Amino acid sequence: MAPNSTPQTKTILIAEDSSVILSLTRKILEQQKYQIVLAKNGGEVLKQLEKHPVDGVLMDINIPVKDGMQCTREIRQHADARINSLPIIAITGNASNYTMEQFREAGITDYLPKPLDFDALVRAVRQHVG
Repeated sequence: MAPNSTPQTKTILIAEDSSVILSLTRKILEQQKYQIVLAKNGGEVLKQLEKHPVDGVLMDINIPVKDGMQCTREIRQHADARINSLPIIAITGNASNYTMEQFREAGITDYLPKPLDFDALVRAVRQHVG
């Protein structure tokens, strides 16, 4: 069996517009054997989710076109159960702008503050995605 087709390989969609954070996050998750799908802005998130089967979403709250809160609400309202039930881990540099209640109301599963603690990132992804 090819190494990429192992059944335990999980795919994470990273919605992030900062290329530095994107490449670091991608590198770290790839080292943990996750497949990565990218969305550079909120307009690409649902398109990518509809095109690629993913197991979880890392959602930057401050992405262009549509912010992470709006994207999360759209994912939660999606007709496809494979999409609307995905774990969504928010990444935000200004978590103090939002309460945990607002994150929950939008449908966010968990959140990580920036600057990202990559150990916490890996733990959160493992916990919610497997």
